[in-house]
Amino acid sequence: MNSNGFSWIINQLCPFTHLLCKHHQIEPLEVGIGLTLSDLSPDDNGRVIVCSAENMVGQNEATLQLDIHFAPSVQQLLEPERDHHWCIPFSVKGNPKPDLQWYHENLPLQEQDYIRTRIHESTESEYHGCLQLVNPTHIHNGVYRLVAKNQYGQDEKTVSAQFIEPPNFNHTGLGAFSSFSAALPFWEFVGIAGIALTGCVLMVIILKYGRNSKFGIKGSSSVISNDDDSASPLHHVSNGNNTPSSSEMGPDAVIIGMTKIPVIENPQYFRNSISMLKSDTFVQHIKRHNIVLKRELGEGAFGKVFLAECYNLTPDQEKLHVAVKTLKEANESSRADFYREAELLTNLQHEHIVTFYGVCVESDPLIMVFEYMKHGDLNKFLRSHGPDALLIVDGQHSIPVELTQSQMLHIAQQIAAGMVYLASQHFVHRDLATRNCLVGENLLVKIGDFGMSRDVYSTDYYRISLQVGGHTMLPIRWMPPESIMYRRFTTESDVWSLGVVLWEIFTYGKQPWYQLSNNEVIECITQGRVLQRPRTCPKEVYDLMLGCWHREPYMRLNIKEIYGMLQSLAKASPVYLDILG
Repeated sequence: MNSNGFSWIINQLCPFTHLLCKHHQIEPLEVGIGLTLSDLSPDDNGRVIVCSAENMVGQNEATLQLDIHFAPSVQQLLEPERDHHWCIPFSVKGNPKPDLQWYHENLPLQEQDYIRTRIHESTESEYHGCLQLVNPTHIHNGVYRLVAKNQYGQDEKTVSAQFIEPPNFNHTGLGAFSSFSAALPFWEFVGIAGIALTGCVLMVIILKYGRNSKFGIKGSSSVISNDDDSASPLHHVSNGNNTPSSSEMGPDAVIIGMTKIPVIENPQYFRNSISMLKSDTFVQHIKRHNIVLKRELGEGAFGKVFLAECYNLTPDQEKLHVAVKTLKEANESSRADFYREAELLTNLQHEHIVTFYGVCVESDPLIMVFEYMKHGDLNKFLRSHGPDALLIVDGQHSIPVELTQSQMLHIAQQIAAGMVYLASQHFVHRDLATRNCLVGENLLVKIGDFGMSRDVYSTDYYRISLQVGGHTMLPIRWMPPESIMYRRFTTESDVWSLGVVLWEIFTYGKQPWYQLSNNEVIECITQGRVLQRPRTCPKEVYDLMLGCWHREPYMRLNIKEIYGMLQSLAKASPVYLDILG
């Protein structure tokens, strides 16, 4: 279109656009031209208009890109698809660029490292992308709603997502099976029951030849486990009238209280642990007359632990204080476990792992001999050295014995050193916590577990029913999401637990998530929440904890990195041990 030497070139405007040019004579050398566009749509956004002016002297032109503002619309919201990660694809139009807010089950979704919006492609007013979820779990199943909003309005769409079947944390042990069987015809039910029985027989055969060490160190560094952490292979079978005998219960069960708990062991463990044993492993045998019991230190499902004096144990000392762990009853199966555990412990030699001296097997009860750690378990030690703790001297004077930050770092550094060693030996602890560390003189800390913590610290363990029958006890407050939901234990899951141990140290032994019930803890951890920074904890240490608590195991700090960081922090402030003895 042209008027008095002016022409308008409109780039691909829609056919319904009406053009109106008006000529206004202002003065001889200046001409004003106006172009009015009507019936425009969002599709016209970004179109280019060129105004060309020409006379006998020459030609000139100017361009303009249309910027049409309109309310957003969600064009597409598709069901999740999986490539490298899960993705909920969407397409949104709007100008100005709309803000996107996701809702999961009608609750605002907080985007994090493992759940975030990605825009793959965009034009002037159209945006294509997806909500990316890295390894989502059953917690992330449900209805997702995308709301797009700008100052001109908003639009939304919903989609249903199913990523993975939820694990069955069945508290009765019967509910899931009962509801399933009710929907089946009788003969189909009988057939399935027969298959299940065959599977159980095979499992018993496997379990008979594969049991875990209950020193607290449970097998290879890459273990997917369904074992029962509540049960010690040093079985405790009570002689009470109402309690079944060991022969009635079988070798794969223990008694906790009055409840039979079958041991669901990890079939990989036996092969892995045997392959790690040195062919020349020599377990020291200690004469019974060289062990003099002094007093009882505690009792677990396996038996009792005593403080004792041991003579002729080392060449340079006539007698030595030791901790003696007894096995109450020893059938053939538990004796085999006892000897194998002794061989494993003999091969674990490190300055921050409790020293195992040997065994005494001359007569019942069977005995394991460990070094004695004067101040007991670390959790009790931390609680007794909190902000309000006082040491009474001569019955009259008292002095504060609160641990300093330097001493806390010294404790943490030693535990990390022990964990570096265990990782180097391809062992996964699976129950690292302050209750399973011991404190000796001069604030010497070592990793060790006499098997009593599940009794003494029973509230730290969550008892759940197993689909195969029986129960298991899990230290869920120290466990990462993949261990809670899938019983997957690795060196990376130990790293998560080490982060929780740091939190325990800097709270003077508080129970993690102490304000929440076990079910609430499971929900918090699986949904990505982490423990808050302790009041007295330095930022550098809390950042280290957060590095242990990445949802994705591969993103967590390496155990050697953690040890190096703690070393650096500990060196920055010297440790004074005078008041701790």
